[in-house]
Amino acid sequence: MSIAPWRDPALPAASRVDDLLPRMTLQEKTAQLYGVWVGAATDGDGVAPLQSEMTADHDWDELITHGLGQLTRSYGTAPVDPALGAQALARAQRRIVAAGRFGIPAVAHEECLAGFTAWGATAYPVPLAWGATFDPGLVEDMARRIGGDLRAAGIHQGLAPVLDVVRDPRWGRVEETIGEDPYLVGTIGAAYVRGLESAGIVATLKHFAGYASSAGARNLAPVRAGVREFADITLPPFELALREGGARSVMAAYNDTDGIPASADPALLTELLREQWGFTGTVVSDYYGVAFLQALHRVAGSPAEAAHAALAAGIDVELPTLNCYGEPLLEAVRAGTVPESLIDRAARRVLLQKCELGLLDEDWEPEPTERIDLDSAANRALARQLAEESVVLLDNPDGVLPLAPDTRVAVVGPRAADALAMLGCYSFPSHVLPRHPKVPMGIDIPTVLDALRTELPDAKVTFTEGCGVSDPDPAGFEEAVACTAEADVCVAVLGDRAGLFGRGTSGEGCDVTDLRLPGVQGDLLDALVATGVPVVLVLLTGRPYALGRWHGRLAAVVQAFFPGEEGGPAVAGVLSGRVNPSGRLPVSVPQLPGGQPWTYLQPPLGLAGGVSNLDPTPLYAFGHGRSYTTFAWESQPVTAEIGTDGSCDVAVTVRNTGDRAGAEVVQLYLHDPVASVTRPDVRLIGYRRLELEPGEAAHVTFRFHADLSAFTDRTGTRVVEPGALELRLAASSADVRHTARLRLTGPVRELGADRLLRCETEVSAAG
Repeated sequence: MSIAPWRDPALPAASRVDDLLPRMTLQEKTAQLYGVWVGAATDGDGVAPLQSEMTADHDWDELITHGLGQLTRSYGTAPVDPALGAQALARAQRRIVAAGRFGIPAVAHEECLAGFTAWGATAYPVPLAWGATFDPGLVEDMARRIGGDLRAAGIHQGLAPVLDVVRDPRWGRVEETIGEDPYLVGTIGAAYVRGLESAGIVATLKHFAGYASSAGARNLAPVRAGVREFADITLPPFELALREGGARSVMAAYNDTDGIPASADPALLTELLREQWGFTGTVVSDYYGVAFLQALHRVAGSPAEAAHAALAAGIDVELPTLNCYGEPLLEAVRAGTVPESLIDRAARRVLLQKCELGLLDEDWEPEPTERIDLDSAANRALARQLAEESVVLLDNPDGVLPLAPDTRVAVVGPRAADALAMLGCYSFPSHVLPRHPKVPMGIDIPTVLDALRTELPDAKVTFTEGCGVSDPDPAGFEEAVACTAEADVCVAVLGDRAGLFGRGTSGEGCDVTDLRLPGVQGDLLDALVATGVPVVLVLLTGRPYALGRWHGRLAAVVQAFFPGEEGGPAVAGVLSGRVNPSGRLPVSVPQLPGGQPWTYLQPPLGLAGGVSNLDPTPLYAFGHGRSYTTFAWESQPVTAEIGTDGSCDVAVTVRNTGDRAGAEVVQLYLHDPVASVTRPDVRLIGYRRLELEPGEAAHVTFRFHADLSAFTDRTGTRVVEPGALELRLAASSADVRHTARLRLTGPVRELGADRLLRCETEVSAAG
């Protein structure tokens, strides 16, 4: 028996969709353009902004008779055993298939920012910790494992990675970002995309675009970035992740930029994304983003107007559930105020993606074919490696670390004995379980205290909390000081509690006015330092905090950005010396807490100088990190002249001169002394992580191309200008080891969408 062409897997996807689309009614096509969120909370403790106001009940049985575009968060809405969740999802898909004329399943999507957001799934380190590893290959491996778990559970699309570049560390979602540099964000983000897509999962780039540049670091606040900042800092990570990662979906951001909401911006979502960059996948709204055009931005007077604006701009799918793309949109099309061609355009993109996923095939089956083990031993091993590579040793001036194996250790602080101290706001226990206080964690998460006792079995380890994370009560100080006075060393474990919309000190909607440690933790640290006992500060945070108040007063400083379920052993391993720290800062650590939201990407007048009494220089620079071993760098002087379309090699030999294995991160920065517009004094254009045994050396070659010096000029054109350049081989943005001097010759060169985005590196053994 012959099958309809749209069912024939031997035909090209485009041909199949060309056959299917004319067969569908307006209502059936429109049904492909929205999701449904079954079980979404309608009280004030939701996981999306204004969730309680925006969530409405829908007649499920009636809806699915026309088909359904997406199923929202089958695992991430409430705790459910993964095996039972997979069965429930399969039943829901069978009902959708049976109800509609064409039997097309829904795309099931989930959050996967720090692992699959499901009960019992591995909680990996947050993206800021990925940035700290400077290890794209490891991040790609993690994403591949996350993708495999999603696929095994019946999920098709993952809402990650976040490619926002940090512009103000007071913003609550800093923990979800990869860092403050677009090259680091783009290369690590592209690696995550490659891993997720290699597992057959649709990766979703977010938030497109400008979300992290909000005024005052307030969530959803307007963005006032200039054209060049937007083009040269905000957009490049998305371009890199699309071109090199192959992401098949993009999520429109909540914010407006200079008065234009991203969700209603055809210049962004159609002209740039599709016409210039050649993107062919789907654009989805952030949760309730289409409805917010009316409710928050007030650029639409009704749900139908909001739907029209979003659809015309290029948003194909309304998530998480239908507010505007349902009946309001249908009525507007029938009334002739919205052209049906917009429905067809979006439906075609959705159906093409469903075809690629196999959802149009006649033999598609919803039941899982793989064993579901969301926290396997292999997952945990990878989570441990990521956590260990991400821990940053900021300072160790007197060599107090590693701790002596038989020392007396006073462990103090509100983050030392709390498993949740390891997790960001999109890890399931922090994201969903607060609504289910009687449900167990679902995964084993050793605390720093427990892990340190395991690492140092011969040490005498005592513990007192000292204070809460954000509580103003100093009642525990006296006990903490007494405990410390009896010890050889104090390990103060301080930091954040991840949460949502003000329910934490870090996370979505948890923005801060300044960069002081939360609550009275800073005062507790003062009291501990005043004892005269050496104090090792361990920070478990979602953002950098100002540490200048204690500079020169601490025995050591260790920074971990929400390092995941294996973060406790990773941090304890650094303290004991089992782990040689190798993390590097993906964000600068400020000297002072207020008034200087700052990243290292500053033009000359953004740096310290005589024109202002305020010095924004960070205490610890972007890219900084120490080790328990030492490294020597050797490089031959380079002076070269190349064309504005030319290239040259810059090389350095790095030798481990210490007595233990360790990792060095070689970073390449560009300094442009004179340009037609102001430029950052330095910016990262390449890096390579080197793992070296004692005495071992590696020769690293960076293949610089003139495209990497490009920027957006006064006309909005991306150009390479002739003139002098410096390439700086450095251990951080402030620690330059060697400099190569170049001169670009020839005409100003305009670049297109095919410009080179990455500085290739080559590593060889050195004698």
